[in-house]
This record gives sequence, structure tokens and C-alpha cells, in this order.
Amino acid sequence: MSVKIAIAGFGKLGAGVLNAVRSSDVLEPLCIVTRRDPCSVSAPDCIPVISFNDVLSLKGKVDVIILCFGSQGDLPYLSPMLAENFNIVDSFDDHAKIPEHFDRVNEAAYESGHTAIISAGWDPGIFSLARAAYRAFMPKGEYLTIWGPGVSQGHSNALRNIPGVADAKQYTVPISSAARDFISGKHFSDPAHECHRRECYVVAKKGFDRAKIEKRIKEMPDYFEGYDTSVTFVSKEELDARHNGFPHAGRVIGRGRTADGSLQTADLALSLESNPAFTGSVLVAYARAAVKIYNEGRAGCFTPLDIPVAYFSELSPNEQRKKFL
Repeated sequence: MSVKIAIAGFGKLGAGVLNAVRSSDVLEPLCIVTRRDPCSVSAPDCIPVISFNDVLSLKGKVDVIILCFGSQGDLPYLSPMLAENFNIVDSFDDHAKIPEHFDRVNEAAYESGHTAIISAGWDPGIFSLARAAYRAFMPKGEYLTIWGPGVSQGHSNALRNIPGVADAKQYTVPISSAARDFISGKHFSDPAHECHRRECYVVAKKGFDRAKIEKRIKEMPDYFEGYDTSVTFVSKEELDARHNGFPHAGRVIGRGRTADGSLQTADLALSLESNPAFTGSVLVAYARAAVKIYNEGRAGCFTPLDIPVAYFSELSPNEQRKKFL
């Protein structure tokens, strides 16, 4: 029996999710849900496209809705709204606001008897698991998370939400010496800001003050404020020609001493040719987990830290033990 998936939002991430769903033997793409005119969305294989206004028509028909919207202005209200009626998975990635997002979604999901998984992706998500594991294995150690170089979908979306911005891309660029310095013993008191800079390429709408746009970007809390941020205004043609890819990369490095006093270093690294394609695959793995949790009768909100890795897989527990242990 197939697991029926609805994809809410159909940009680059939604397309990545759809490709991952279509490659599975046990998942079925039921439909795409869009806030645009459904007739303007071109979906492959004649997959139905419905308006977000009609999402409640999916009750009783869909097993999980995967939300592919932005964290800044969309997921904070769409995730709890949909969790009142469906099992959901989102990729909310504003690290500072995850606890309050969890509380809102948990209340909606628990009261309605549904399962919700938030902040599923590679960071938060896979890297969250690495940080938690390093802290458990090396309690007196430290870890450093490095993002990039690559295109941040969340930060690019935040740029596009600024009045006067027609389109934009944001690159997160790590300071080249950060990883080496950390492994050598350096302590960073504010690693996010000390170890990264942000490069923004912005297409401004005609008639808008570019200086004001740049000021608003650099002062945006949780995204650009406090970072070494550059803003370069380009034409739409230049953005499309020179910034049309979605690569990304990152590392989580753990450093600490075990009880015998010996120094240990752990390093998890990702290098992604397509951030949306990889993140879409991760979201689909968490959708499989959401169905398993729901079938166990467990309602409420869960994060990557709450879910056994075995729940991601289409393989049976016995098959996983044979292949992975």
C-alpha cells in the first residue's frame, strides 16, 4: 500500500521533493498544493495541482503534506495551520526561533491527533544529529558548524521578501581559516558571525532606493545583522546567467577529550551540487518517518533529534541491521 504525499509549494525545493517521491517504490505523489493560480503550475506526469484554498479537500486522502515554503514569513503560520488537519513535515530553518515554532506546531498537532516533523533538512536536520552526538560522546568538547560555500535558499528567500527586490541570490561563504583554526584549538565565542560572510546579489525593482534596500538587508535580524555582508546589485539577466545554480556545502566538526585525556576530532562534511534536490530527498525521508510515528499512535510535534534514523528508510528493521550495522 503506497503512502500518499502532497507537496505544498512548488518552487525549487518542491520540485526536489517531487523527484524524490517519484523515485520511491512506496510513495505516491497525490498532488501539488499552490498559492499561485493552479493553471500556471506545470507539473509532470499529469500530477494534479490544486489551490491552497482547497487544501482541506485532501482530508482523509493524503498521508503527509510536505511543506516547501520559506521560514521567514510562511512556515510560522502555515505549519501549525496545516497540522490541525494533516500530518506534516517542514524544513523550518531559523535556528533561533525553532523552540517557539515547535511549541506552536506541537499544540496544533497534538490537539488534532496528527504527527508533525519540523526543521527537517541538512541544517537543521542532519547537522543537528551530528552536534547532539558530538556533545553526548565528548561532553567536555566543542563543536563548530560551518556553512558553505553555497547558495542559501532561506536567505535568498528572505532577500526576495524585501520591498523593492525583484529577485536575489545569497551565498554563504565560510572564512577559509576557520576550520583549521578550530581543529588547532581556537575557541570561537560567536562562530556563526566570526566564521562566515554573506554575499548578496540583488535585482532591484525600478524606482526603489538601492541604498535603502541594502540597509534593510544588512539590518535584518537572524539573517544578516551582525554578519560581514556584501550587497551587489545586478540585472535580472546577469543573475540568471551567472547565479543560476544551487550548490551548497557544510561541515560539523567536533573536538574534545574523552575520559582518558586523549584528544578526539570528528568531522561530518557535505558537498551538494543541488541544495534543493538534496534537501527534498531529506524531507521525503522524514515523511516516511512521520507516517511510522503516526501509525504508532503518537501525536504532536517532533524534530530530527526525536526520531530514530531507522524510521527514514524504506527497508525493514532486519534489512537495515544486515546492511548498515
